[in-house]
Amino acid sequence: MKKAFLAFVSVILCHVLFAQPTTANQPATDPTNAEAPFKRFPTIPPFHLLQLDSSTYLTKDDVRKGRKTIIMYFSPDCEHCKHQTEAILADFKEFKDMNIIMATYQPFEELKEFNTHYRMAEHPNVKLGRDEKFFLPPFYKIRNLPYLALYDKRGNLITTFEGTQKVDTILNAFDGKDRH
Repeated sequence: MKKAFLAFVSVILCHVLFAQPTTANQPATDPTNAEAPFKRFPTIPPFHLLQLDSSTYLTKDDVRKGRKTIIMYFSPDCEHCKHQTEAILADFKEFKDMNIIMATYQPFEELKEFNTHYRMAEHPNVKLGRDEKFFLPPFYKIRNLPYLALYDKRGNLITTFEGTQKVDTILNAFDGKDRH
């Protein structure tokens, strides 16, 4: 009888310890099950980025109206982010009339080195800043870098991408939804 009882307890214990909850059983308040805020608010978000001079902030209000906008979340030491930047810069004539907001959480030293290496100052429509409050990753539920959010001329979300994208993929996303 003792062996049967121990076997029964072992089976129950294993079931409890190794059972995997399904997403259907997760409460709606579980952050892994919640919808990303950008889906509920599909316009350019109220970001607040500290610019390279360390004294001024770049905000949603600084984005030039009437232009397509790319918000790119990246890390200056991320190889995929570097490749994405190089691809955009190689075809920059296609992006010269867009707002490009590049945000990172990494230290200023890395951001400044990235800025110098890629000569971003030569492109006045590209703005770099540090997301000090770590607002953008949870807003978009970013899992992979680089992360791109594309907005039309009215500031409405077109689509998002995680990981390196071909320039044609980015331009086609704009062309398919923003023929104004």
